[in-house]
Amino acid sequence: MKFLGFLLAFVLLAAPASVYDFKLKTIDGDDFSLAKYKGKKILVVNTASKCGYTKQYADLQKLSDLYKDKLVIVGFPANNFGGQEPGSNADIKQFCSDLFSVKFPMSGKVSVKGDDIAPLFKYLTEAENPDFKGEIKWNFEKFLLDENGKLIHRYRSATVPLDPAITSKI
Repeated sequence: MKFLGFLLAFVLLAAPASVYDFKLKTIDGDDFSLAKYKGKKILVVNTASKCGYTKQYADLQKLSDLYKDKLVIVGFPANNFGGQEPGSNADIKQFCSDLFSVKFPMSGKVSVKGDDIAPLFKYLTEAENPDFKGEIKWNFEKFLLDENGKLIHRYRSATVPLDPAITSKI
């Protein structure tokens, strides 16, 4: 019984308290944390270069430019859906820059579902929010976090970045 209490305490202590607790890598391989964006809303987006929704990169950059004082967009390339993000981090960075002039932060490639799901996405897909929980269904799902890193809304892929459902929350 004592061991179970210790194990439960360990699990509770080890569980992340917010998105700021995750250690991440930039697309260039440098360490970073979402904590650097405290005080701004954050839009986390799982992205892919060969998807029908890839054109959303352009609107994500527009959204980033429009709300740069209040919002940070962070793209997370993932190859979980139909092999639509097959390139290396360098390939992805070049693609985003050349075709869409992406300037918002991009992470290194991650997995957003399955046994190898990145801890941040496990956390986000299980977090309470007014929309829904559960596995990501496709590329370009969006997670809107408030200024304190709390998930406030989640949007499916078909919700475009400049949709009032998103912009009204910024």
